Amino acid sequence: MSRTTVIRRAMGAGRWFPGSRRELLAAVEEYIERAEVPPIEGRVVGGIGPHAGYMYSGAIAGHTFRAVRDNIRRGHVPDTVVVLGFSHRGGFAGAAIMDGDAVETPLGQLALDREAAGLLTAEAPCMVLNYGPHAGEHSAENQLPFLQAAAPGSKAVVCLVGDHSAATLDAVVKALVRLNEERRVLVLASTDLLHDPDYERVTASDRKTMQQFGALDYKGILGRWSYSSQVCCGIGPVLCAMRFAEQLGVRQGKVLHYRNSGDDFPESRGSWVVGYGAAVFAQDD
Repeated sequence: MSRTTVIRRAMGAGRWFPGSRRELLAAVEEYIERAEVPPIEGRVVGGIGPHAGYMYSGAIAGHTFRAVRDNIRRGHVPDTVVVLGFSHRGGFAGAAIMDGDAVETPLGQLALDREAAGLLTAEAPCMVLNYGPHAGEHSAENQLPFLQAAAPGSKAVVCLVGDHSAATLDAVVKALVRLNEERRVLVLASTDLLHDPDYERVTASDRKTMQQFGALDYKGILGRWSYSSQVCCGIGPVLCAMRFAEQLGVRQGKVLHYRNSGDDFPESRGSWVVGYGAAVFAQDD
């Protein structure tokens, strides 16, 4: 019997990012082209980028994906890109991988790597095929148009990390490392940084977080994180991406760019300020 093709659709089009192909492509390409990043030596195996509405964080995300695009053009083409997000609606045990054959954004269909997803779920029982948490969740979805522009033709695994318990993090990282033994994997973590009315507090906290991205100090980030002070609004994806990079021999990250909403929209100071950062992790050649 033939299997029905399942196409998932980006639900944030027209809300978090432009809903028309022309406008979205123009925005994403401009964010990437305008980003100034240093040459990255070696293969980029991990990255961190923000997930807010593009008018707020698109320019910062452009730096992550400029580094990815340029790395690909230097010959470091990933076989599978694993996009890690989390659920803003509440945590859950383990990790949920988007099922289906493709996810469709206004830029077209992005193929989902069913074989890679199968390898991950076989390696880590806490990783399951479950579309439920993805419906309406933007953290991973907002990365996809950038991925389509920076890495055209790539296959993806879109996964939401439901908690950051030691058991879940250990299992997810182990499964990602195992997958990388079969193919070249790029892991992209979606996170915004501190949310707080106090512009100075956000700036100081995020400065420390960006330093820890550069030092690959995921233990330090976890030690500073709490539910009342979420230095990363997406702590699970960040820890997984950094630990994956470390397992592949990376010893430090490359900090690319930082801004917060108070920098670009000063009227938000004293009301609600959100930080956004971009970084990548690369193996030596």
